[in-house]
Amino acid sequence: MKNKEEHDAVQWLDLYGDALYRFALLRVQNSFTAEDLVQETLLAAYKSYENFSGKSTVKTWLTGILKHKILDYYRKTTPEHSDENLDDFAGSMGSMFDTREKWKIKPGDWGGDPKNVYQEKELLSVIFACLKNLPPRLSLAYRMREMEGATTKEICERFQTGENNCWVILHRARALLRRCLEINWFQEK
Repeated sequence: MKNKEEHDAVQWLDLYGDALYRFALLRVQNSFTAEDLVQETLLAAYKSYENFSGKSTVKTWLTGILKHKILDYYRKTTPEHSDENLDDFAGSMGSMFDTREKWKIKPGDWGGDPKNVYQEKELLSVIFACLKNLPPRLSLAYRMREMEGATTKEICERFQTGENNCWVILHRARALLRRCLEINWFQEK
Protein backbone atom coordinates (compact mmCIF):
# COMPACT_ATOMS: atom_id res chain seq x y z
CA MET A 1 0.00 0.00 0.00
CA LYS A 2 1.44 3.36 -1.03
CA ASN A 3 1.43 6.23 1.43
CA LYS A 4 1.75 9.98 0.98
CA GLU A 5 5.36 10.09 2.21
CA GLU A 6 6.47 7.59 -0.42
CA HIS A 7 5.09 9.75 -3.22
CA ASP A 8 7.01 12.82 -2.13
CA ALA A 9 9.54 12.60 -4.94
CA VAL A 10 11.43 15.59 -3.58
CA GLN A 11 12.39 13.47 -0.58
CA TRP A 12 13.49 10.51 -2.70
CA LEU A 13 16.77 12.22 -3.50
CA ASP A 14 17.45 12.96 0.17
CA LEU A 15 16.36 9.52 1.36
CA TYR A 16 17.78 7.27 -1.35
CA GLY A 17 20.11 9.39 -3.49
CA ASP A 18 23.37 8.37 -1.80
CA ALA A 19 22.55 4.65 -1.90
CA LEU A 20 21.48 4.86 -5.55
CA TYR A 21 24.62 6.81 -6.44
CA ARG A 22 26.92 4.25 -4.75
CA PHE A 23 25.04 1.44 -6.49
CA ALA A 24 25.50 3.10 -9.90
CA LEU A 25 29.12 4.15 -9.31
CA LEU A 26 30.15 0.62 -8.38
CA ARG A 27 28.79 -0.58 -11.70
CA VAL A 28 29.77 2.16 -14.17
CA GLN A 29 33.00 3.43 -12.54
CA ASN A 30 32.35 7.04 -13.58
CA SER A 31 30.95 9.63 -11.17
CA PHE A 32 29.30 11.80 -13.85
CA THR A 33 27.62 8.82 -15.48
CA ALA A 34 26.47 7.55 -12.07
CA GLU A 35 24.95 10.94 -11.27
CA ASP A 36 23.16 11.04 -14.62
CA LEU A 37 21.80 7.53 -14.14
CA VAL A 38 20.44 8.41 -10.69
CA GLN A 39 18.78 11.52 -12.11
CA GLU A 40 17.25 9.51 -14.94
CA THR A 41 16.04 6.95 -12.41
CA LEU A 42 14.36 9.54 -10.20
CA LEU A 43 12.74 11.22 -13.20
CA ALA A 44 11.45 7.90 -14.56
CA ALA A 45 10.13 6.96 -11.11
CA TYR A 46 8.36 10.27 -10.73
CA LYS A 47 6.73 9.92 -14.16
CA SER A 48 5.64 6.34 -13.54
CA TYR A 49 4.72 6.49 -9.87
CA GLU A 50 1.09 5.70 -10.66
CA ASN A 51 2.25 2.27 -11.86
CA PHE A 52 4.08 1.55 -8.58
CA SER A 53 2.05 -1.16 -6.85
CA GLY A 54 3.59 -0.71 -3.41
CA LYS A 55 4.49 -4.41 -3.14
CA SER A 56 8.10 -3.42 -2.41
CA THR A 57 9.71 -0.48 -0.69
CA VAL A 58 10.33 2.69 -2.64
CA LYS A 59 14.09 2.11 -2.33
CA THR A 60 13.79 -1.37 -3.84
CA TRP A 61 11.59 -0.04 -6.63
CA LEU A 62 14.05 2.79 -7.38
CA THR A 63 16.99 0.35 -7.37
CA GLY A 64 15.15 -1.84 -9.88
CA ILE A 65 14.64 1.14 -12.17
CA LEU A 66 18.32 2.06 -11.77
CA LYS A 67 19.40 -1.48 -12.74
CA HIS A 68 17.49 -1.13 -16.00
CA LYS A 69 18.99 2.32 -16.62
CA ILE A 70 22.49 0.86 -16.14
CA LEU A 71 21.77 -1.98 -18.56
CA ASP A 72 20.45 0.56 -21.09
CA TYR A 73 23.62 2.62 -20.60
CA TYR A 74 25.82 -0.38 -21.42
CA ARG A 75 23.67 -1.24 -24.42
CA LYS A 76 24.13 2.26 -25.81
CA THR A 77 27.86 2.57 -25.11
CA THR A 78 29.06 -0.83 -26.27
CA PRO A 79 29.29 -1.56 -29.99
CA GLU A 80 26.74 -4.07 -31.20
CA HIS A 81 29.29 -6.24 -32.96
CA SER A 82 32.76 -6.68 -31.65
CA ASP A 83 35.61 -7.29 -34.04
CA GLU A 84 37.48 -9.33 -31.48
CA ASN A 85 37.88 -13.03 -32.02
CA LEU A 86 37.06 -14.85 -28.81
CA ASP A 87 38.76 -17.97 -30.10
CA ASP A 88 42.09 -16.16 -29.63
CA PHE A 89 41.41 -16.21 -25.91
CA ALA A 90 40.48 -19.88 -25.89
CA GLY A 91 44.10 -20.74 -26.62
CA SER A 92 45.35 -18.87 -23.59
CA MET A 93 42.71 -20.52 -21.42
CA GLY A 94 43.48 -23.96 -22.78
CA SER A 95 46.88 -23.81 -21.14
CA MET A 96 45.17 -23.75 -17.74
CA PHE A 97 43.78 -27.27 -18.16
CA ASP A 98 45.24 -30.69 -18.88
CA THR A 99 43.88 -33.22 -21.38
CA ARG A 100 41.34 -34.48 -18.83
CA GLU A 101 40.07 -30.90 -18.36
CA LYS A 102 41.52 -30.65 -14.85
CA TRP A 103 43.38 -27.61 -13.59
CA LYS A 104 47.12 -27.82 -14.37
CA ILE A 105 47.74 -25.42 -11.53
CA LYS A 106 45.08 -25.64 -8.86
CA PRO A 107 43.54 -22.37 -7.72
CA GLY A 108 45.61 -20.77 -5.00
CA ASP A 109 44.43 -20.38 -1.42
CA TRP A 110 42.81 -16.99 -1.32
CA GLY A 111 42.89 -17.13 2.48
CA GLY A 112 40.87 -15.17 4.97
CA ASP A 113 37.16 -14.82 5.38
CA PRO A 114 35.58 -14.13 1.96
CA LYS A 115 33.16 -11.64 3.52
CA ASN A 116 36.02 -9.51 4.83
CA VAL A 117 38.12 -9.82 1.68
CA TYR A 118 35.22 -8.76 -0.54
CA GLN A 119 34.61 -5.62 1.47
CA GLU A 120 38.11 -4.32 1.00
CA LYS A 121 38.11 -1.34 -1.34
CA GLU A 122 41.48 -2.33 -2.73
CA LEU A 123 40.08 -5.63 -3.93
CA LEU A 124 37.25 -3.87 -5.72
CA SER A 125 39.70 -1.59 -7.50
CA VAL A 126 41.71 -4.64 -8.63
CA ILE A 127 38.52 -6.37 -9.81
CA PHE A 128 37.58 -3.33 -11.89
CA ALA A 129 41.11 -3.03 -13.26
CA CYS A 130 40.96 -6.70 -14.26
CA LEU A 131 37.56 -6.18 -15.89
CA LYS A 132 38.96 -3.24 -17.88
CA ASN A 133 41.74 -5.48 -19.18
CA LEU A 134 39.35 -8.20 -20.33
CA PRO A 135 38.14 -8.05 -23.90
CA PRO A 136 35.15 -5.64 -23.93
CA ARG A 137 32.65 -8.35 -24.78
CA LEU A 138 33.76 -10.59 -21.92
CA SER A 139 33.85 -7.70 -19.47
CA LEU A 140 30.36 -6.54 -20.40
CA ALA A 141 28.92 -10.05 -20.20
CA TYR A 142 30.43 -10.53 -16.75
CA ARG A 143 29.17 -7.16 -15.50
CA MET A 144 25.70 -7.79 -16.86
CA ARG A 145 25.48 -11.20 -15.21
CA GLU A 146 27.27 -10.74 -11.92
CA MET A 147 26.71 -7.07 -11.17
CA GLU A 148 23.40 -6.33 -12.82
CA GLY A 149 21.78 -9.73 -12.39
CA ALA A 150 20.92 -10.02 -16.08
CA THR A 151 19.45 -13.33 -17.18
CA THR A 152 21.08 -15.59 -19.73
CA LYS A 153 18.31 -14.66 -22.15
CA GLU A 154 19.08 -10.93 -21.75
CA ILE A 155 22.78 -11.52 -22.33
CA CYS A 156 22.04 -13.68 -25.39
CA GLU A 157 19.81 -10.94 -26.81
CA ARG A 158 22.47 -8.29 -26.13
CA PHE A 159 25.17 -10.26 -27.94
CA GLN A 160 22.83 -11.80 -30.51
CA THR A 161 24.09 -15.27 -29.71
CA GLY A 162 22.82 -18.63 -28.56
CA GLU A 163 22.65 -19.83 -24.98
CA ASN A 164 25.61 -22.22 -25.31
CA ASN A 165 27.86 -19.46 -26.66
CA CYS A 166 26.66 -17.20 -23.87
CA TRP A 167 27.81 -19.74 -21.28
CA VAL A 168 31.17 -20.00 -23.03
CA ILE A 169 31.57 -16.21 -22.93
CA LEU A 170 30.73 -16.13 -19.22
CA HIS A 171 33.08 -19.04 -18.49
CA ARG A 172 35.94 -17.34 -20.29
CA ALA A 173 35.27 -14.07 -18.50
CA ARG A 174 35.26 -15.77 -15.09
CA ALA A 175 38.39 -17.77 -15.83
CA LEU A 176 40.36 -14.76 -17.05
CA LEU A 177 39.12 -12.63 -14.16
CA ARG A 178 40.12 -15.37 -11.71
CA ARG A 179 43.59 -15.57 -13.21
CA CYS A 180 43.99 -11.79 -13.13
CA LEU A 181 42.94 -11.69 -9.46
CA GLU A 182 45.36 -14.46 -8.55
CA ILE A 183 48.21 -12.56 -10.17
CA ASN A 184 47.31 -9.03 -9.07
CA TRP A 185 45.70 -9.55 -5.69
CA PHE A 186 46.11 -12.88 -3.99
CA GLN A 187 49.79 -13.46 -4.79
CA GLU A 188 50.63 -10.04 -3.34
CA LYS A 189 49.10 -10.87 0.05
